[in-house]
Amino acid sequence: MLVSARRPLTAQIEEFTLMPADGAPLPEYGPGAHVTVRTPSGAMRRYSLVDESGGNAYTIAVKREPQSRGGSQSMHDAATPGSMLMVAPPENEFELVEADDYLLIAGGIGVTPIYAMARRIKQAGKSFRIIYVSRNADEAAYLDEMKEAFGEHLVVHHDEGDPERLYDFWDHFEKPAPLHVYCCGPKPLMEEIEAISGHWTEGRVHFEDFKPIEIVRADDVDFDVELARSGKTVRVPADRSILEAVRDAGVTTSSSCESGTCGSCKTRLIAGDVDHRDMVLMDEERRGSIMICVSRAKSGSLVLDL
Repeated sequence: MLVSARRPLTAQIEEFTLMPADGAPLPEYGPGAHVTVRTPSGAMRRYSLVDESGGNAYTIAVKREPQSRGGSQSMHDAATPGSMLMVAPPENEFELVEADDYLLIAGGIGVTPIYAMARRIKQAGKSFRIIYVSRNADEAAYLDEMKEAFGEHLVVHHDEGDPERLYDFWDHFEKPAPLHVYCCGPKPLMEEIEAISGHWTEGRVHFEDFKPIEIVRADDVDFDVELARSGKTVRVPADRSILEAVRDAGVTTSSSCESGTCGSCKTRLIAGDVDHRDMVLMDEERRGSIMICVSRAKSGSLVLDL
């Protein structure tokens, strides 16, 4: 797809408009859908679609992550108008179900699918409320547009980075209600909503989380990977995955989700003690395979069929 336009939403968030290079019609999708983008760095990243289905473009918003391992940083630095990106068809693991009433909770960049959902719900004439939390107004993407579009349906809260000023969600969850809740945002927000909604009916509270696997942990260390077919030995830094280190070394390998959930990067393990972190491999497969997007060496080095 062609990057046809981009605009800053905040100091750290850019909006990108992507159009099919050949002008072909785009697949249909619903609010909550996302696309997987091969970023200029080569890293595969998933981004929620902000626009409505049926148009001739996709709109995504990307935050430059302070600890970026290449994906968001390369989007900000290199995805300029006129450049080309490979984009997979939309998928939806955060689908909006039919209901009479909704509570939508957005934290930071997690507002992107929530914004799309709110527009669809408003068009359908259904009852809804939005709670949009962020550090401050300057870091809240689409804030002005949402105030104008949703008015009194929108509650905005800025904590200014003070833990004592965090929004108190308990009043919304103390008594289970006949509505559906959709929540997208940083890990602490998601964990809080999950904790205080445990007494709600199953299936009433929905979460969108693009980081189900902790790819890099604080106690990770460097290790070596020997690539048997290419004859290279690659050093994997503590803050990089095997996939990223191999890619940096110029070795091409398959990948898609890069979060340990799809199986695309499954690689034959020849030797080594693996710390398996994926959600794909069966126990019997782990003796001879590894998902190189998330898993690491427990100790020593690994030998892979690459």
